Amino acid sequence: MVELSVVKTEFKDLNLIHRGKVRDLYEVEDKLLMVATDRISAFDVVMDDPVPNKGKVLTKLSLFWFNFLGDILPNHLITAEVEKYPSVCAPYLEELRGRSMLVKKAKPLPIECIVRGYLSGSFWKAYQKDTTVCGFPLPAGMVESEKFPTPLFTPSTKAEIGEHDENISIARMQELVGVAETERIIDVSIKFYQKAADYALSKGIIIADTKFELGWHEGDLILIDEVLTPDSSRFWPNDQYTPGKGQPSFDKQFLRDYLSSLAWNKKPPPPQLPAEILEKTGARSAEAVERIIGSSF
Repeated sequence: MVELSVVKTEFKDLNLIHRGKVRDLYEVEDKLLMVATDRISAFDVVMDDPVPNKGKVLTKLSLFWFNFLGDILPNHLITAEVEKYPSVCAPYLEELRGRSMLVKKAKPLPIECIVRGYLSGSFWKAYQKDTTVCGFPLPAGMVESEKFPTPLFTPSTKAEIGEHDENISIARMQELVGVAETERIIDVSIKFYQKAADYALSKGIIIADTKFELGWHEGDLILIDEVLTPDSSRFWPNDQYTPGKGQPSFDKQFLRDYLSSLAWNKKPPPPQLPAEILEKTGARSAEAVERIIGSSF
């Protein structure tokens, strides 16, 4: 039986407080209910066509990483077992199953915590013009997809839907969150990345870069949102890794590459996506889950 995609949730008894690019966020009592839909975005534009099972892939991976990284910093997860959700959620349990998390309310940091292990994406484009990128002096003579000597923490601002995040310097981050807080945020982000990257490499996957979301809960810094999914990370197959060019990937780079081949201005409305592109995008993400977690999706 083919499972129907979830493009948008409408839970009438729950208080919808935000509809993001992928997630619908509800307030439930003093907690939050995060629901991962099958929407997919590229170039900060939400596509009209869903990727089958995408929300369940994101949720399964996030749950794995929340547990795996829990010794570094606590996270916002309360439970993903729908039977343990508040009774007001009861009418929606089947739609919530496998694609939702009940989490603590937190105040998100005003910045994105990006860690890069390899020269790729926007940093590669900027590096070709100047080896100092956003205040980070990089070694001369690097090639696309080359590994950095040590992982880089490169913060960015948070953009509204349809806008682009903007890379900022560490000095600017210190102005936004404080000097001591910046030092701690960098420390935990690098530890997250290093532990996850080492583990993923043992499973045949390179984590080229990733974005962590951190926030404050009752005065404590915690890991929030999603973590180390194909939406927030670049996953490359290690057995095909070849510095000096772009890499095949398990993330939505496959979709970006397809969209880049079209005569589309990367602004709404998005083009209609062929079923083959949607299926291959979903299959690549599902393969990453299988490799990392060690069980089929």
